[in-house]
Amino acid sequence: MLESGITAPAFTLPDKDRNMVSLSDFRGKKVVLYFYPSDGTPGCSRQVAAFAALYGEFQKKNTVVIGISQDSEESHQKFAEKKCLPFILLSDKNRDAAVKYEIWEEKKILGKIGVGLIRSTYIIDENGIIEHVLWKVNPETNAQDVLDLL
Repeated sequence: MLESGITAPAFTLPDKDRNMVSLSDFRGKKVVLYFYPSDGTPGCSRQVAAFAALYGEFQKKNTVVIGISQDSEESHQKFAEKKCLPFILLSDKNRDAAVKYEIWEEKKILGKIGVGLIRSTYIIDENGIIEHVLWKVNPETNAQDVLDLL
């Protein structure tokens, strides 16, 4: 897990419309970068709904919200349309960002040990420095927890 106080790793990933998006595109704004397992699952649906509901509050704080999962651009497009999401979803099919942000690791799933994504959120400041790291977040409270930290 990365720690606060360090420069956030750079990335460039496609969004739901296949536009390439880089972290550096948002210099001068805070960035909430949250990693989630998969579009459409119950926990992820609750998490995106919470971020969507509070999106106006994030905008008031000059903050961009970005969700990242391994899902395809097409999956993100359907998910964003179904949930009316006002923020960016990025496709990390090769797990490049997940590895850079150290959220892809061994974990126990239904009693079996495997490798997977740890639901995590990074708050990055206007200069690209990690301010806060939230590890193994609760999908229902994650958005409000992040807003409280801002």
